[in-house]
Amino acid sequence: MILSKMELLDQLVAAGNGYLRTADVVANGISKMTLAEYAAKRNMERVAQGVYLSEDGWADALYILHLTNSRIVFSHETALLLHGLMEREPTQISVTVPAGYNATHLRRKGIRVYQAKPEFAALGVTEVQTSFGNPVPTYDMERSICDLFRRKDETDVQVFQFALKEYMASDKKNLHRLMHYARMFHIEPQMRTYTEVLL
Repeated sequence: MILSKMELLDQLVAAGNGYLRTADVVANGISKMTLAEYAAKRNMERVAQGVYLSEDGWADALYILHLTNSRIVFSHETALLLHGLMEREPTQISVTVPAGYNATHLRRKGIRVYQAKPEFAALGVTEVQTSFGNPVPTYDMERSICDLFRRKDETDVQVFQFALKEYMASDKKNLHRLMHYARMFHIEPQMRTYTEVLL
């Protein structure tokens, strides 16, 4: 059975949890003009450059940011929130990008941008679902705890203590991995001191 262009676009929207990216449409051999007609007919909203959202969909700021910036990884307080290691939503979205990446456009949007050396940029990247159920690249819990330690002086003491307490109580924690990362970041002695107290 050959699908019509409209049916194919409907399938892409369903697969994208209500989102439709121009890049995916073009990759499926459908013109931007057909996409514009489809978006108008289906009352889709253009939520970012090259990203449309169905009228019954929920705008998910983190997912939209990921769709328009494929090289970012959610990190620091945003990663803690996604892992349930933070009590309240942070005032700013935090992301990490590889060193040398031009992140001016992100900073202009009020996003806190950290840069990592190429060998550390991909360390601990995993996929976590946002509160809307959309998958986004995020540092795993262990990398997030290490990043917290590395910026301990700049972090609210309550945020630091809550994240550590919740991590140590989590049945998903991986202390072996945590120590491996801590060794790589040269913070193993401090990490060991804290974790031994909490264990």
